[in-house]
Order: sequence, then structure tokens, then C-alpha cells
Amino acid sequence: MKKIFVLDTNVLLQDPNAIYAFEDNEVVIPAIVLEEIDNKKRNADELGRNARQISRMMDGLRCQGRLYEGIDLPSGGSLKVELNHRSFAKLQETFAEGTNDNRILAVALNYHMEEQEKPNPRPVVMVSKDTLVRIKADVLGLTAQDYLTDRIVNMPDMYMGYLTILAHPSVIDEFYTYRYLNVSSLHLAYPLNPHEFVILKDEMGTSKSALLKVNADGKKLEPLFLSNDPIWGIGARNAQQRMALELLLNDEIPIVTLTGKAGTGKTLLTLAAGLMKVEDERKYKKLLIARPVVPMGKDIGYLPGEKEEKLRPWMQPIYDNLEYLFDTKKAGDIEKILAGLGSIQVEALTYIRGRSIPGQFIIIDEAQNLSKHEIKTIVSRVGEGSKIVLLGDPEQIDHPYLDASSNGLTYVVERFKAQNISGHITLERGERSHLAQLAADLL
Repeated sequence: MKKIFVLDTNVLLQDPNAIYAFEDNEVVIPAIVLEEIDNKKRNADELGRNARQISRMMDGLRCQGRLYEGIDLPSGGSLKVELNHRSFAKLQETFAEGTNDNRILAVALNYHMEEQEKPNPRPVVMVSKDTLVRIKADVLGLTAQDYLTDRIVNMPDMYMGYLTILAHPSVIDEFYTYRYLNVSSLHLAYPLNPHEFVILKDEMGTSKSALLKVNADGKKLEPLFLSNDPIWGIGARNAQQRMALELLLNDEIPIVTLTGKAGTGKTLLTLAAGLMKVEDERKYKKLLIARPVVPMGKDIGYLPGEKEEKLRPWMQPIYDNLEYLFDTKKAGDIEKILAGLGSIQVEALTYIRGRSIPGQFIIIDEAQNLSKHEIKTIVSRVGEGSKIVLLGDPEQIDHPYLDASSNGLTYVVERFKAQNISGHITLERGERSHLAQLAADLL
């Protein structure tokens, strides 16, 4: 049976193409949604871009007929801008305040009540990314659901970058004898991705084990080519950190993604690897470090001073790690060191759009706060001879319209996992301190 889907504003601001995602059903956009989109279209950010895109799309669809009467969509469904079901009278008994959210709910409720009077009523579904709107819809007796089409993967199924496989001890012995294994010798029911790591453990329960990496064509398992020696005073403290360094220091892998909770060492390991490649090996001309300017909590507003002074509060986590690596003793020492080197640049992502960045080691911190469009814009800036590393924790998102399953970092991890130019590792064990690990696990 065909359904009626009433869309909240946040669905369209998250995905302007959402109107085409409901197959042969009827899509209803309350008139108040158009007003909310109009209020966002002057924003100079991702929401503004999406608001302008949906405005252009609606204007193009308007040429096919009157939107308030309904027009056909290529999927076989229809689209309608609703004007005749906006009465607030039935909703006032439960939610008296005439907020925009309540007016959108009123449209869905009026549709629902009208359908119930028909011999074969169609289900009416309220679609919103706002949890409280879905709860309110449920209170009113309406079916409500999140917009799931933009989800890249369910978090439990997210690519980890490594596998633990139980194997017969003879297989492990074969690896140590010949220094490689064919993937086919593991008799797996699924393929392994290029540069994926494998921890082989003895199925008999002994301590025998091996750490291997899938080669670029995905057919062989090879030993890690790096020793476990520290770089810039930083050494791997667990297996996942060693895997991360293997990817970070491999010049044949131009795009690396690292995810993990706070304190797992993502930023510190990446900075150490970047400094080694830029300062010691001179493989890259410059180390470029950037992060999105997305506040956690209330924004602190405009900041005084030159660009560097304005950026310092946002970039402080980067400076903290650099001070640790350079072992500075006094306040202000790190600025003098960076000025003297000239090969390390700390930027906000605001200033990356439109650039071409060849021959550089690029670190994008807090990439989980980027949308799919923003991450595409950034990765497409990478020039010849550059390496880009994307870091973040998909569980710690401050962006109002993103979640763990729909952010740009998760998008890159899932889309690039089968490519032989990329590598990914999920860091799980916190190494900052015992307290930090407990906080990440318990809070």
C-alpha cells in the first residue's frame, strides 16, 4: 500500500535529494518548511548550500505543474507542497504552542485524521531527524521515523581495518617460514580489503599468533615492513597503533583514515609520522594541519586579533600535541619553533576550499564533524605527491545535522575501504591515561 510521507525541514537540509528517496509514495512538504529553508539559504555554510540547492530543485519542479496540487516524480510517486492541512486546532489540545515543529506535526496529524475516514486509508508517516519531533508524533498517534537513506553504514557494521582470525597452528607456522600467506589459504567466506590487517591466533588456544597485512591487490598476506622503533619519541603501545603507524609511514598509501575514542592516540601518532616524513625524510614539502571550526557547546563568538590569534583557541588541541612532540618548556616556545621551521602550517578548514595542495602531508583532525559534501571538497584538494590523513571519533559529533552513521569521515572509510590507495584503522584502546580511558568507556 502506498504511503504519505510528511518531511521535516531537517531532512531536506541534510539531503536535498530526499524528495526522490521515497519510491512510488506521496511526499508532502508543509508550507512552513519552505519558510524555514528560506531562512537558511543565506548561510555561508553547508546548511546554506543545501537550502539553496533544494530551492533550485523546487523551482525546477514548479515548471512541471502546481506544487500545491501535486506533481509526479520520476520514481513513480508524487510531491506536494501542503497548504490545505495546516489547521492547528486539532493539535492545540496536546501542544498549545504554535512553534514551527508543531505546525509541521499539525499537517501530518490532519492528513492522518482525513485518511482514517476513507475506506482504504493510507498510512501517514512523519519523517524527521529531530528526536523530539518523532516523540511528539508518537504521542499524537502518528507513525514517525528517522531519515535513514543518508546513512552510510550501521555503526556495528563499520569497517574496522583489521580482523582477528582463528587459524590452525600450521598456517601460522607457514607464514613465519615463507614470510607470506595467500589469502585463499585462510578459506574465508568473504574477501579481504587491500591494506587490511589480520591478527592470526591459534585455534588450539596456545599463545601462538601473527600480525599480517593484506597487500595492495588483496591476494597476499605479508609481514609489517616497519619495526616497532619510536618515531619522534612516540612508539606504538598496542597492536592497533602499530597498524596505524604502518599506514601513516607508507608512502604508497595516499589516503589514511583513523577513528577511535578520545585518548587513543590518533592525533599524536599522525603528527609524529607527519614530522618524520616532512622534517627527517623530506618526502613532503610541508605538514598542513587543519580542523573544522565547530564548537562543542555554546559558541564563544567573535574573537579579537589577527587570523592566527583568532584560530588559536580552535587549534589548541593541535598545539598541545606539537608541544609534547617538541618537548617545549615555556609558553610561546612552540610558536617560535613553528616560525623557524616554516614547513608546518596550522589552518582552519575554512581556508582550504579552492586550494590545490601538492607535495604535502595533510592532516584533517575532527573529520567526523564534516558532511559528505565537505569531505569530498577537502579530499579533492589533494594534489600530486600529497598524502591526506583523516582523523576523528564518529561517536563525538558536534555538528547538529550529522550522526555516527552519516558523517563525512564514516563516508570516506566505507567508500575507500576496497581501494588499493587507502588504509583504515579503528583505534580502540585509550593510551592517554587510565582516567581518560575510563571516561571514554563510562561517560
